[in-house]
Amino acid sequence: MTAGRRVGTQRSATRTTILDATQSLMVEEGYAAVSARRVATHAGLKPALVQYYFPTMDDLLLAVYRRAADRSIDNQVAALASARPLHALWTLSSDAEHVALAIEFMALANHRKSIQAEIAAYSERGRRLQADALRTVLAKTRFGPDDFPSAGVSLLLAAMARGLVMERGLGICGGHEEARAIVERWLAEIEGPCPG
Repeated sequence: MTAGRRVGTQRSATRTTILDATQSLMVEEGYAAVSARRVATHAGLKPALVQYYFPTMDDLLLAVYRRAADRSIDNQVAALASARPLHALWTLSSDAEHVALAIEFMALANHRKSIQAEIAAYSERGRRLQADALRTVLAKTRFGPDDFPSAGVSLLLAAMARGLVMERGLGICGGHEEARAIVERWLAEIEGPCPG
């Protein structure tokens, strides 16, 4: 490996370490816990190194958001291409760490308009992606687009999953089993029961 390539790999690894530490702090303690000093401590680096890679906190937070959003889009594409896309989307939307990070970014968006614009753009892109794929999936069932518009199905699955995860994080569980059972019954009616 050449010296230039080694330096590029080290820079990439350091950048990834900073992004991982920031995301971890956000999920564990909330976005308010994120500062160059806290991220550096969490990553085992010097604060100046965090500021070298990300001169402003908005630079850092946007980089974390974009990376998470790109991963989310990739995961959505894989879920929607699976044999049971509605079930896969429900499972993906129910991931506690993903939801916790999304909630932190939504809260942060109330204070930072650049983050708000980025969230809106990625969310609309993801919603269109899901709606387009679900339109095809739902067309193969006995349910027509008037019964279950694909954009509405996408939103309902995401909102229900997010709500359940948020409440579970607060220690609220009343009605959760019943709500989960309703969604899973509905998904089984559309896609058939889970094999196995």
